Amino acid sequence: MKFTDGYWHVRPGLKLNYPMEVRGVRATEDRLTVLASCKKIVTRGDTLNTAILTVHYTSPMPDVIGVELVHHDGKRIKGPEFEKHVIPGSRVQIENGDEIASLTSGNLSVKVHKNEGWSSHFTMERRGLPAAATRARGISKCPIEPRICASSSIWASASTSTGSASDLRRLSKRSSRRFVERRRRHVQRAGIQNVPFYLSNYGYGIFVDHPERVSYEVASEVVSKVQFSVSGERLKYYVIGGASLKEVLDNYTKLTGKPALPPAWSYGLWLTTSFTTSYDEQTVTSFIDGMMERDIPLHVFHFDCFWMKEFHWCDFRWDDEVFPDPEGMLKRLKSKGLHICVWINPYIAQQSSLFAEGKANGYLVKTMEGDVWQWDRWQGGMGLVDFTNPAAVRWFQDKLKALLDMGVDCFKTDFGERIPTDVVYYDESDPVKMHNYYTYLYNKAVFEVLEEVRGKNEAMVFARSATAGGQQFPVHWGGDCSATYSSMAETLRGGLSLGLSGFGFWSHDIGGFENTATPDLYKRWVAFGLLSSHSRLHGNQSYRVPWLFDEESCDVLRFFTRLKATLMPYLFSKSVEATKTGVPVMRAMVLEFTDDPSCDTLDRQYMLGDSLLVAPIFNSEGLAQYYLPEGRWTNWFTGEVTEGGRWIKERHGYFSLPLMVRPGSLIAVGADELRPDYDYADGAALHLFELADGRTAVADVYSTQGVLELAVRVERSGNELTVAAQGAGKPWELVLRGISAVKSVEGGASFAGPAGVRILPETGAGKMRIELA
Repeated sequence: MKFTDGYWHVRPGLKLNYPMEVRGVRATEDRLTVLASCKKIVTRGDTLNTAILTVHYTSPMPDVIGVELVHHDGKRIKGPEFEKHVIPGSRVQIENGDEIASLTSGNLSVKVHKNEGWSSHFTMERRGLPAAATRARGISKCPIEPRICASSSIWASASTSTGSASDLRRLSKRSSRRFVERRRRHVQRAGIQNVPFYLSNYGYGIFVDHPERVSYEVASEVVSKVQFSVSGERLKYYVIGGASLKEVLDNYTKLTGKPALPPAWSYGLWLTTSFTTSYDEQTVTSFIDGMMERDIPLHVFHFDCFWMKEFHWCDFRWDDEVFPDPEGMLKRLKSKGLHICVWINPYIAQQSSLFAEGKANGYLVKTMEGDVWQWDRWQGGMGLVDFTNPAAVRWFQDKLKALLDMGVDCFKTDFGERIPTDVVYYDESDPVKMHNYYTYLYNKAVFEVLEEVRGKNEAMVFARSATAGGQQFPVHWGGDCSATYSSMAETLRGGLSLGLSGFGFWSHDIGGFENTATPDLYKRWVAFGLLSSHSRLHGNQSYRVPWLFDEESCDVLRFFTRLKATLMPYLFSKSVEATKTGVPVMRAMVLEFTDDPSCDTLDRQYMLGDSLLVAPIFNSEGLAQYYLPEGRWTNWFTGEVTEGGRWIKERHGYFSLPLMVRPGSLIAVGADELRPDYDYADGAALHLFELADGRTAVADVYSTQGVLELAVRVERSGNELTVAAQGAGKPWELVLRGISAVKSVEGGASFAGPAGVRILPETGAGKMRIELA
């Protein structure tokens, strides 16, 4: 929402109420409240006919400060509200001096200057930030300027300073056209993944605590400000600090919820029926057998919409004309080692057998007149499940439970973003707020029934829509993309943005959803897709099996599927890390290289975990252009070492792309290239890359249940490596990449191999000493 016309003029018809002067401060043990008048008070007469704004400062946990701006406090507040996790017993320090009132939480402080009109600012002491010496103990400031706009409609807004070189990331999936927001108007409602959180490379994040429509002016009203506003008499947001961008994400996901850990089998290759294609059990089986005949590992098969009868979505019943024996079919498919996913959405068509049931029991969202809300947008006479009604939630979950009992393993939770705002909910929630929040309740209901039936370690969805907190119910995918290189690049930008708001895992439709990719594009997208956290072949009007593109596509798909399987010990450890820290598996470069300004805007490459740099190829010439930060980086495929701190330009065939290993990395590689769910610690090879003198490398290997099984730490001092291993009860090896010989090994036996020196530790050995040649 723009409030000004140019820099000096208020837009016609608007009246702005700015806090102009502090008129009182109230301090309690856990809250700082500031009263501000909207004009200067010189005489008593000036107190007449003016607005008073109340600003509350609180803290739910260290390094996070909540700000709530209130104009008129008499209006009833209707839900829903984002669920937030408060750390009990978190202490704040509040001071109320003659000149300054302040609240400090951890290293984050807000200061309000009492005698300078309205002046407030935040500071974050950036201790421990791995930055250049001149910035190591700097102070990050982001002034907050609240205001109220009162007219026929009322808006509450606030703004933060962008600084001279600030980059802002993540507003919603719709913003995937831009990875870095520098100047833009943005309304958070039309996207499929609306998360009112953004991250600044100045070292803070802003979470606007409103599930309804949030309007942003990103340096578009005032070039030095990011303004956000909501309709109403109050505005609440959180300023989130941290010693690094990773710590900001950690704090944000402590507040809104950490991602769950997806089951290990979900990291394998997914194949779907595609959307509007014709299929039956014979067709499905031919695809699966075709993959097996070509030695392409396949782990999940997904049935898209038409597993149910047309016009009946969703009745959760197999179309008996196409699938007369669904239980038998699922058993036959699962006997091939597959997991099964089926498509669902929260809409109930009028022809569905469930419509009358939902109508009679009040399980569907209603109109203002008390009728069932319906439209024909997706399915004829479609109604909408009311997830604010606990009985409706259980009813919906019971339908899914019957499918789980039949042998289905997970659900693709499609849609949930086109939600009406002129309706009535069971719990009287504000329908405008429910527009974005609905998807949270929808995916939560599905995820929880999966946990109930399958267990916490086996629950996952393949979700389309999301909002703040939705990261707790992985996995999400980017929605419908086109079979073009530009759409492939857009997919990456959107996914990296999603990861910067706490979503640890994301996927995309390999080859593009709309239209059919060329064989060239398909093979390039396969490489990108299999170096993503989750990998799915899916499309609209055509099948996505590789032999329909060309035979080489089969070879490329086989190659990268097997590569991913061997990387699973590493990928799964980064997945466990994501559940603990909120840092995504697929990371924007700026998360790992905050102090390298060249990484600030990079959105066509990413870090897979903290050690692997991936640069997908976005053109038919096979030309890769990517940036390597400083250090000696190793090509995963060739072992060639390249000095970083520069841009690289090179050509790649279909069995290659820039997959570069960060110097000082210790990467666990598994012994099984056929499936993603195996014993990662048994026969694991830990590859050490370019460890500099005086540095340490660590690697953790977890079981598929998320239990730590092997932890290895390597320290280098001159030509000596000291290796400490915990949980080394199974055979494993240490591979010294780029080293051709060693002088001696204590606690293991060494030999030269094609990738360097391979060291086989003695069984159960906790320590080794290696002297390099």
